[in-house]
Amino acid sequence: MKKNGDYTRLLKFVIPISLQYLMYSLVSASDAFMLGFLDQTSLSAVSLAGQVAFVYFLFPNGFVYGFNVLGAQYWGKGDKLSVSKVLTMTLRYSVIVGAFFSCVSFFFPKQVMLIFTADPKLIEAGAGYLQVVSLSYLLSGISQAYFAVLKVCDCPGISSLIGSASVVLNIVLNALFIFGLGVVPGMGIKGAALATVCARAFEVVFSFIAIATCRCPNTGIRYLLRKDDAVMNKDYWKYTLPLLINQLGWGGGVTMYSVIMGHLGTDAVAANSIAGIVRSMVASLCWGIASAVGIVIGALLGSGKLDEAKRLGGKYVRLSIWIGIGSGVVILCLMPLVMKVVSLSPAAGSYLKGMLVLASYYIIGNSLNSTIISGIFPAGGDTKFGMYCDLITLWCVVVPLGLIFAFLIKAPVMVVAFILTLDEFVKIPVVYRHYMKYEWVKDITR
Repeated sequence: MKKNGDYTRLLKFVIPISLQYLMYSLVSASDAFMLGFLDQTSLSAVSLAGQVAFVYFLFPNGFVYGFNVLGAQYWGKGDKLSVSKVLTMTLRYSVIVGAFFSCVSFFFPKQVMLIFTADPKLIEAGAGYLQVVSLSYLLSGISQAYFAVLKVCDCPGISSLIGSASVVLNIVLNALFIFGLGVVPGMGIKGAALATVCARAFEVVFSFIAIATCRCPNTGIRYLLRKDDAVMNKDYWKYTLPLLINQLGWGGGVTMYSVIMGHLGTDAVAANSIAGIVRSMVASLCWGIASAVGIVIGALLGSGKLDEAKRLGGKYVRLSIWIGIGSGVVILCLMPLVMKVVSLSPAAGSYLKGMLVLASYYIIGNSLNSTIISGIFPAGGDTKFGMYCDLITLWCVVVPLGLIFAFLIKAPVMVVAFILTLDEFVKIPVVYRHYMKYEWVKDITR
Protein backbone atom coordinates (compact mmCIF):
# COMPACT_ATOMS: atom_id res chain seq x y z
CA MET A 1 0.00 0.00 0.00
CA LYS A 2 1.22 3.50 -0.80
CA LYS A 3 2.36 5.82 1.94
CA ASN A 4 -0.45 8.31 1.31
CA GLY A 5 -2.98 5.49 1.54
CA ASP A 6 -1.74 4.59 5.02
CA TYR A 7 -2.40 8.07 6.32
CA THR A 8 -5.63 8.56 4.35
CA ARG A 9 -7.11 5.52 6.06
CA LEU A 10 -6.14 6.92 9.45
CA LEU A 11 -7.31 10.47 8.70
CA LYS A 12 -10.79 9.17 7.91
CA PHE A 13 -11.14 8.48 11.63
CA VAL A 14 -8.64 10.92 13.17
CA ILE A 15 -10.27 14.13 11.96
CA PRO A 16 -13.83 13.49 13.23
CA ILE A 17 -12.73 11.78 16.46
CA SER A 18 -10.18 14.50 17.28
CA LEU A 19 -12.77 17.16 16.52
CA GLN A 20 -15.16 15.48 18.93
CA TYR A 21 -12.52 15.44 21.69
CA LEU A 22 -11.74 19.10 20.98
CA MET A 23 -15.37 20.14 21.09
CA TYR A 24 -15.86 18.43 24.45
CA SER A 25 -12.81 20.27 25.77
CA LEU A 26 -14.35 23.53 24.57
CA VAL A 27 -17.29 22.92 26.89
CA SER A 28 -14.95 22.85 29.88
CA ALA A 29 -13.22 25.94 28.51
CA SER A 30 -16.51 27.80 28.16
CA ASP A 31 -17.51 26.78 31.69
CA ALA A 32 -14.22 28.10 33.05
CA PHE A 33 -14.33 31.28 30.97
CA MET A 34 -17.93 32.18 31.83
CA LEU A 35 -17.77 31.16 35.48
CA GLY A 36 -14.52 33.13 35.75
CA PHE A 37 -16.65 36.25 35.27
CA LEU A 38 -18.63 35.34 38.37
CA ASP A 39 -15.82 34.60 40.83
CA GLN A 40 -12.85 32.29 41.39
CA THR A 41 -14.88 30.21 43.87
CA SER A 42 -17.37 29.21 41.16
CA LEU A 43 -14.52 28.29 38.82
CA SER A 44 -12.77 26.16 41.44
CA ALA A 45 -16.02 24.51 42.61
CA VAL A 46 -16.97 23.37 39.09
CA SER A 47 -13.42 22.15 38.53
CA LEU A 48 -13.63 19.91 41.60
CA ALA A 49 -17.24 18.83 41.01
CA GLY A 50 -16.24 17.96 37.46
CA GLN A 51 -14.05 15.22 38.87
CA VAL A 52 -17.22 13.22 39.49
CA ALA A 53 -17.94 13.25 35.76
CA PHE A 54 -14.32 12.33 35.12
CA VAL A 55 -14.56 9.32 37.44
CA TYR A 56 -17.91 8.33 35.97
CA PHE A 57 -16.65 8.40 32.38
CA LEU A 58 -13.95 5.90 33.31
CA PHE A 59 -16.68 3.24 33.40
CA PRO A 60 -18.44 3.85 30.06
CA ASN A 61 -15.02 4.48 28.52
CA GLY A 62 -13.90 1.06 29.72
CA PHE A 63 -17.05 -0.54 28.33
CA VAL A 64 -16.64 1.31 25.03
CA TYR A 65 -12.97 0.36 24.75
CA GLY A 66 -14.01 -3.25 25.24
CA PHE A 67 -16.60 -2.80 22.50
CA ASN A 68 -13.93 -1.34 20.21
CA VAL A 69 -11.66 -4.35 20.70
CA LEU A 70 -14.28 -6.86 19.56
CA GLY A 71 -16.45 -4.54 17.49
CA ALA A 72 -13.63 -3.37 15.21
CA GLN A 73 -12.40 -6.90 14.54
CA TYR A 74 -15.87 -8.34 13.92
CA TRP A 75 -16.74 -5.38 11.69
CA GLY A 76 -13.54 -5.99 9.71
CA LYS A 77 -14.61 -9.62 9.42
CA GLY A 78 -18.09 -8.61 8.23
CA ASP A 79 -19.97 -10.15 11.18
CA LYS A 80 -22.66 -7.55 11.99
CA LEU A 81 -24.61 -9.83 14.32
CA SER A 82 -21.64 -10.14 16.67
CA VAL A 83 -21.19 -6.36 16.61
CA SER A 84 -24.82 -6.00 17.70
CA LYS A 85 -24.34 -8.49 20.56
CA VAL A 86 -21.31 -6.59 21.86
CA LEU A 87 -23.23 -3.30 21.62
CA THR A 88 -26.05 -4.72 23.74
CA MET A 89 -23.67 -5.63 26.54
CA THR A 90 -21.89 -2.26 26.33
CA LEU A 91 -25.12 -0.30 26.49
CA ARG A 92 -26.52 -2.32 29.39
CA TYR A 93 -23.49 -1.83 31.64
CA SER A 94 -23.20 1.86 30.73
CA VAL A 95 -26.83 2.48 31.71
CA ILE A 96 -26.46 0.67 35.05
CA VAL A 97 -23.38 2.64 36.08
CA GLY A 98 -24.84 5.91 34.77
CA ALA A 99 -27.98 5.45 36.87
CA PHE A 100 -25.85 4.79 39.97
CA PHE A 101 -23.76 7.95 39.55
CA SER A 102 -26.86 10.03 38.83
CA CYS A 103 -28.53 8.87 42.05
CA VAL A 104 -25.46 9.40 44.24
CA SER A 105 -24.80 12.88 42.84
CA PHE A 106 -28.43 13.93 43.27
CA PHE A 107 -29.02 12.62 46.80
CA PHE A 108 -25.52 13.02 48.37
CA PRO A 109 -23.82 15.99 46.64
CA LYS A 110 -22.18 17.51 49.73
CA GLN A 111 -20.73 14.18 50.82
CA VAL A 112 -19.25 13.76 47.36
CA MET A 113 -17.69 17.25 47.44
CA LEU A 114 -16.07 16.47 50.81
CA ILE A 115 -13.87 13.95 48.98
CA PHE A 116 -12.23 16.72 47.00
CA THR A 117 -12.05 19.69 49.35
CA ALA A 118 -12.62 20.87 52.93
CA ASP A 119 -13.45 24.46 51.90
CA PRO A 120 -17.11 25.16 52.93
CA LYS A 121 -17.68 27.62 50.07
CA LEU A 122 -16.43 25.16 47.46
CA ILE A 123 -18.52 22.36 48.97
CA GLU A 124 -21.72 24.44 48.93
CA ALA A 125 -21.25 25.68 45.36
CA GLY A 126 -20.11 22.30 44.04
CA ALA A 127 -23.04 20.47 45.67
CA GLY A 128 -25.55 22.69 43.88
CA TYR A 129 -23.83 21.99 40.58
CA LEU A 130 -23.79 18.21 41.16
CA GLN A 131 -27.50 17.96 41.92
CA VAL A 132 -28.50 19.65 38.69
CA VAL A 133 -25.93 17.90 36.48
CA SER A 134 -26.64 14.43 37.88
CA LEU A 135 -29.01 13.30 35.10
CA SER A 136 -26.30 13.89 32.48
CA TYR A 137 -24.38 10.81 33.66
CA LEU A 138 -27.16 8.40 32.69
CA LEU A 139 -27.67 10.14 29.35
CA SER A 140 -23.93 10.15 28.59
CA GLY A 141 -23.67 6.39 29.03
CA ILE A 142 -26.26 5.88 26.30
CA SER A 143 -24.82 8.38 23.82
CA GLN A 144 -21.22 7.17 24.23
CA ALA A 145 -22.18 3.58 23.41
CA TYR A 146 -23.91 4.66 20.20
CA PHE A 147 -21.07 6.99 19.24
CA ALA A 148 -18.75 3.98 19.51
CA VAL A 149 -20.89 1.98 17.06
CA LEU A 150 -20.91 4.82 14.55
CA LYS A 151 -17.10 5.07 14.67
CA VAL A 152 -16.48 1.35 14.30
CA CYS A 153 -18.99 1.05 11.46
CA ASP A 154 -17.21 3.62 9.27
CA CYS A 155 -19.48 6.55 10.20
CA PRO A 156 -17.16 8.59 12.47
CA GLY A 157 -18.20 11.81 10.79
CA ILE A 158 -21.80 11.38 11.94
CA SER A 159 -20.83 10.87 15.58
CA SER A 160 -18.51 13.87 15.36
CA LEU A 161 -21.29 16.00 13.86
CA ILE A 162 -23.71 15.11 16.64
CA GLY A 163 -21.07 15.59 19.33
CA SER A 164 -19.98 18.93 17.88
CA ALA A 165 -23.56 20.15 17.58
CA SER A 166 -24.22 19.21 21.21
CA VAL A 167 -21.13 21.17 22.26
CA VAL A 168 -22.31 24.28 20.39
CA LEU A 169 -25.69 23.87 22.08
CA ASN A 170 -23.98 23.43 25.45
CA ILE A 171 -21.92 26.62 25.03
CA VAL A 172 -24.93 28.69 23.91
CA LEU A 173 -27.01 27.39 26.82
CA ASN A 174 -24.09 28.05 29.17
CA ALA A 175 -24.23 31.73 28.35
CA LEU A 176 -28.03 31.76 28.55
CA PHE A 177 -28.41 29.89 31.84
CA ILE A 178 -25.34 31.24 33.67
CA PHE A 179 -25.98 34.94 33.04
CA GLY A 180 -29.67 34.94 32.10
CA LEU A 181 -31.40 36.69 29.23
CA GLY A 182 -34.91 38.16 29.08
CA VAL A 183 -37.33 35.89 30.89
CA VAL A 184 -34.59 33.34 31.59
CA PRO A 185 -33.04 34.14 35.00
CA GLY A 186 -29.31 33.91 35.61
CA MET A 187 -28.60 30.66 37.45
CA GLY A 188 -24.85 30.98 37.88
CA ILE A 189 -23.08 27.71 38.55
CA LYS A 190 -26.34 25.71 38.34
CA GLY A 191 -26.92 27.14 34.88
CA ALA A 192 -23.73 25.49 33.62
CA ALA A 193 -25.01 22.17 34.98
CA LEU A 194 -28.43 22.53 33.32
CA ALA A 195 -26.77 23.32 29.99
CA THR A 196 -24.80 20.08 30.26
CA VAL A 197 -27.95 18.02 30.86
CA CYS A 198 -29.69 19.55 27.83
CA ALA A 199 -26.68 18.84 25.61
CA ARG A 200 -26.51 15.20 26.68
CA ALA A 201 -30.23 14.76 26.00
CA PHE A 202 -29.63 16.19 22.52
CA GLU A 203 -26.89 13.60 21.93
CA VAL A 204 -29.10 10.68 22.93
CA VAL A 205 -31.96 11.70 20.65
CA PHE A 206 -29.84 12.27 17.58
CA SER A 207 -27.60 9.25 18.13
CA PHE A 208 -30.73 7.08 17.97
CA ILE A 209 -31.67 8.73 14.68
CA ALA A 210 -28.14 8.37 13.29
CA ILE A 211 -27.93 4.65 14.06
CA ALA A 212 -31.16 4.03 12.14
CA THR A 213 -30.14 6.29 9.24
CA CYS A 214 -26.67 4.77 8.81
CA ARG A 215 -28.05 1.22 9.16
CA CYS A 216 -25.41 0.36 11.74
CA PRO A 217 -25.82 -2.73 13.96
CA ASN A 218 -28.34 -1.78 16.62
CA THR A 219 -30.00 -3.20 19.70
CA GLY A 220 -33.42 -2.81 21.30
CA ILE A 221 -34.59 -2.34 24.87
CA ARG A 222 -35.96 -5.89 24.90
CA TYR A 223 -32.48 -7.27 24.16
CA LEU A 224 -31.01 -5.39 27.14
CA LEU A 225 -33.16 -7.55 29.43
CA ARG A 226 -32.24 -10.87 27.83
CA LYS A 227 -29.43 -13.21 28.75
CA ASP A 228 -26.29 -12.64 26.69
CA ASP A 229 -24.61 -15.11 24.38
CA ALA A 230 -22.41 -16.99 26.87
CA VAL A 231 -19.37 -17.21 24.59
CA MET A 232 -19.59 -13.59 23.49
CA ASN A 233 -20.08 -12.42 27.06
CA LYS A 234 -16.97 -14.33 28.13
CA ASP A 235 -14.95 -12.79 25.31
CA TYR A 236 -16.29 -9.32 26.09
CA TRP A 237 -15.22 -9.42 29.74
CA LYS A 238 -11.93 -11.09 28.88
CA TYR A 239 -10.86 -7.96 27.02
CA THR A 240 -13.00 -5.34 28.77
CA LEU A 241 -12.17 -6.12 32.40
CA PRO A 242 -8.44 -5.26 32.10
CA LEU A 243 -9.36 -2.09 30.20
CA LEU A 244 -11.92 -1.16 32.84
CA ILE A 245 -9.47 -1.79 35.69
CA ASN A 246 -6.88 0.20 33.76
CA GLN A 247 -9.34 3.09 33.35
CA LEU A 248 -10.28 3.03 37.02
CA GLY A 249 -6.68 2.76 38.17
CA TRP A 250 -5.50 5.53 35.87
CA GLY A 251 -8.53 7.68 36.57
CA GLY A 252 -8.22 7.15 40.30
CA GLY A 253 -4.62 8.28 40.11
CA VAL A 254 -5.53 11.39 38.13
CA THR A 255 -8.36 12.12 40.58
CA MET A 256 -5.81 11.90 43.38
CA TYR A 257 -3.92 14.66 41.57
CA SER A 258 -7.00 16.86 41.95
CA VAL A 259 -7.41 15.83 45.58
CA ILE A 260 -3.80 16.79 46.26
CA MET A 261 -4.18 20.12 44.45
CA GLY A 262 -7.53 20.70 46.15
CA HIS A 263 -5.81 20.71 49.52
CA LEU A 264 -3.11 23.14 48.38
CA GLY A 265 -5.50 26.09 48.12
CA THR A 266 -7.92 27.70 45.66
CA ASP A 267 -5.05 29.31 43.70
CA ALA A 268 -3.56 25.91 42.93
CA VAL A 269 -7.01 24.49 42.05
CA ALA A 270 -7.84 27.36 39.69
CA ALA A 271 -4.46 27.20 37.93
CA ASN A 272 -4.59 23.43 37.62
CA SER A 273 -8.11 23.66 36.19
CA ILE A 274 -7.12 26.10 33.43
CA ALA A 275 -3.91 24.21 32.61
CA GLY A 276 -5.88 20.97 32.37
CA ILE A 277 -8.39 22.54 29.97
CA VAL A 278 -5.64 23.88 27.69
CA ARG A 279 -3.82 20.54 27.73
CA SER A 280 -7.04 18.65 26.94
CA MET A 281 -7.86 20.92 24.02
CA VAL A 282 -4.41 20.57 22.48
CA ALA A 283 -4.26 16.83 23.24
CA SER A 284 -7.46 16.22 21.27
CA LEU A 285 -5.43 15.30 18.20
CA CYS A 286 -3.26 12.89 20.21
CA TRP A 287 -6.30 11.11 21.63
CA GLY A 288 -7.99 11.11 18.24
CA ILE A 289 -5.00 9.36 16.72
CA ALA A 290 -4.99 6.76 19.52
CA SER A 291 -8.68 5.95 19.00
CA ALA A 292 -8.36 5.92 15.22
CA VAL A 293 -5.29 3.67 15.32
CA GLY A 294 -7.19 1.17 17.45
CA ILE A 295 -10.09 1.02 14.97
CA VAL A 296 -7.88 0.80 11.86
CA ILE A 297 -5.49 -1.80 13.28
CA GLY A 298 -8.36 -3.81 14.79
CA ALA A 299 -10.20 -4.02 11.48
CA LEU A 300 -7.03 -5.20 9.72
CA LEU A 301 -6.37 -7.88 12.34
CA GLY A 302 -9.99 -9.06 12.23
CA SER A 303 -9.78 -9.43 8.45
CA GLY A 304 -6.57 -11.49 8.75
CA LYS A 305 -4.14 -8.83 7.44
CA LEU A 306 -1.64 -9.30 10.26
CA ASP A 307 1.50 -8.21 8.41
CA GLU A 308 -0.12 -5.01 7.21
CA ALA A 309 -1.34 -4.25 10.74
CA LYS A 310 2.19 -4.75 12.09
CA ARG A 311 3.66 -2.43 9.46
CA LEU A 312 1.11 0.30 10.03
CA GLY A 313 1.55 0.02 13.79
CA GLY A 314 5.18 1.10 13.51
CA LYS A 315 4.31 3.98 11.20
CA TYR A 316 1.57 5.26 13.50
CA VAL A 317 3.83 5.06 16.58
CA ARG A 318 6.39 7.32 14.89
CA LEU A 319 3.61 9.68 13.87
CA SER A 320 2.39 9.93 17.47
CA ILE A 321 5.81 11.15 18.62
CA TRP A 322 5.84 13.99 16.10
CA ILE A 323 2.25 14.89 16.95
CA GLY A 324 3.21 15.05 20.63
CA ILE A 325 6.16 17.35 19.94
CA GLY A 326 3.99 19.62 17.80
CA SER A 327 1.31 19.70 20.48
CA GLY A 328 3.87 20.76 23.09
CA VAL A 329 4.96 23.65 20.89
CA VAL A 330 1.33 24.71 20.45
CA ILE A 331 0.82 24.85 24.24
CA LEU A 332 3.84 27.14 24.63
CA CYS A 333 2.57 29.38 21.82
CA LEU A 334 -0.87 29.60 23.45
CA MET A 335 0.54 30.60 26.85
CA PRO A 336 0.50 34.40 26.31
CA LEU A 337 -3.09 34.27 25.00
CA VAL A 338 -4.27 32.13 27.91
CA MET A 339 -2.70 34.48 30.45
CA LYS A 340 -4.53 37.43 28.90
CA VAL A 341 -7.92 35.75 28.69
CA VAL A 342 -8.22 34.26 32.19
CA SER A 343 -8.69 36.37 35.29
CA LEU A 344 -6.77 34.88 38.20
CA SER A 345 -5.05 36.09 41.33
CA PRO A 346 -1.31 36.86 40.97
CA ALA A 347 -0.39 33.62 42.75
CA ALA A 348 -2.72 31.51 40.58
CA GLY A 349 -1.41 33.23 37.45
CA SER A 350 2.16 32.34 38.41
CA TYR A 351 1.18 28.72 38.99
CA LEU A 352 -0.60 28.61 35.65
CA LYS A 353 2.50 29.67 33.73
CA GLY A 354 4.55 26.92 35.31
CA MET A 355 1.84 24.29 34.77
CA LEU A 356 1.57 25.15 31.07
CA VAL A 357 5.32 24.64 30.68
CA LEU A 358 4.98 21.25 32.37
CA ALA A 359 2.08 20.40 30.06
CA SER A 360 4.18 21.20 26.98
CA TYR A 361 6.52 18.24 27.56
CA TYR A 362 4.02 15.99 29.34
CA ILE A 363 1.90 15.82 26.20
CA ILE A 364 4.74 14.21 24.20
CA GLY A 365 4.77 11.15 26.42
CA ASN A 366 0.99 11.15 26.58
CA SER A 367 0.71 11.08 22.79
CA LEU A 368 3.08 8.12 22.43
CA ASN A 369 1.65 6.09 25.30
CA SER A 370 -1.97 6.74 24.30
CA THR A 371 -1.35 5.48 20.77
CA ILE A 372 0.35 2.31 21.94
CA ILE A 373 -1.49 1.45 25.18
CA SER A 374 -4.99 2.68 24.26
CA GLY A 375 -4.84 2.08 20.50
CA ILE A 376 -2.48 -0.59 19.25
CA PHE A 377 -2.39 -3.06 22.14
CA PRO A 378 -6.20 -3.36 22.61
CA ALA A 379 -6.70 -3.63 18.84
CA GLY A 380 -5.13 -7.09 19.04
CA GLY A 381 -6.68 -8.08 22.37
CA ASP A 382 -3.58 -7.21 24.44
CA THR A 383 -5.47 -5.38 27.18
CA LYS A 384 -3.73 -6.59 30.34
CA PHE A 385 -0.35 -4.94 29.83
CA GLY A 386 -1.76 -1.41 29.91
CA MET A 387 -3.59 -2.25 33.12
CA TYR A 388 -0.44 -3.37 34.93
CA CYS A 389 1.64 -0.55 33.48
CA ASP A 390 -0.68 2.28 34.52
CA LEU A 391 -1.52 0.86 37.94
CA ILE A 392 2.11 0.35 38.92
CA THR A 393 3.28 3.70 37.53
CA LEU A 394 0.56 5.74 39.18
CA TRP A 395 -0.05 3.98 42.47
CA CYS A 396 3.46 2.78 43.25
CA VAL A 397 5.42 5.80 42.02
CA VAL A 398 3.65 9.06 41.18
CA VAL A 399 0.75 9.24 43.66
CA PRO A 400 2.88 8.24 46.70
CA LEU A 401 5.54 10.78 45.72
CA GLY A 402 2.87 13.46 45.24
CA LEU A 403 1.38 12.80 48.67
CA ILE A 404 4.81 12.80 50.33
CA PHE A 405 5.92 16.06 48.70
CA ALA A 406 2.57 17.79 49.28
CA PHE A 407 1.75 16.80 52.85
CA LEU A 408 4.95 15.56 54.52
CA ILE A 409 7.69 17.62 52.91
CA LYS A 410 5.20 20.47 52.22
CA ALA A 411 7.01 21.34 49.00
CA PRO A 412 5.99 24.36 46.90
CA VAL A 413 2.99 23.94 44.61
CA MET A 414 5.08 23.81 41.43
CA VAL A 415 7.32 21.07 42.81
CA VAL A 416 4.23 18.98 43.54
CA ALA A 417 2.87 19.73 40.05
CA PHE A 418 6.15 18.55 38.53
CA ILE A 419 6.00 15.27 40.48
CA LEU A 420 2.50 14.67 39.13
CA THR A 421 3.70 14.86 35.51
CA LEU A 422 6.24 12.04 35.76
CA ASP A 423 3.92 9.11 35.00
CA GLU A 424 4.06 9.23 31.19
CA PHE A 425 7.85 9.23 31.01
CA VAL A 426 8.39 6.64 33.73
CA LYS A 427 6.61 3.98 31.67
CA ILE A 428 7.86 4.76 28.14
CA PRO A 429 10.81 2.28 28.15
CA VAL A 430 8.64 -0.60 29.37
CA VAL A 431 5.81 0.25 26.97
CA TYR A 432 8.05 0.35 23.91
CA ARG A 433 9.81 -2.88 24.88
CA HIS A 434 6.47 -4.66 25.14
CA TYR A 435 5.36 -3.20 21.83
CA MET A 436 8.38 -4.69 20.07
CA LYS A 437 7.37 -8.20 21.19
CA TYR A 438 4.40 -7.93 18.77
CA GLU A 439 2.14 -10.01 20.99
CA TRP A 440 -0.70 -7.69 19.93
CA VAL A 441 -0.56 -8.89 16.29
CA LYS A 442 -3.39 -11.44 16.33
CA ASP A 443 -6.96 -12.08 15.19
CA ILE A 444 -9.21 -12.64 18.22
CA THR A 445 -12.52 -13.22 16.41
CA ARG A 446 -14.31 -16.59 16.52
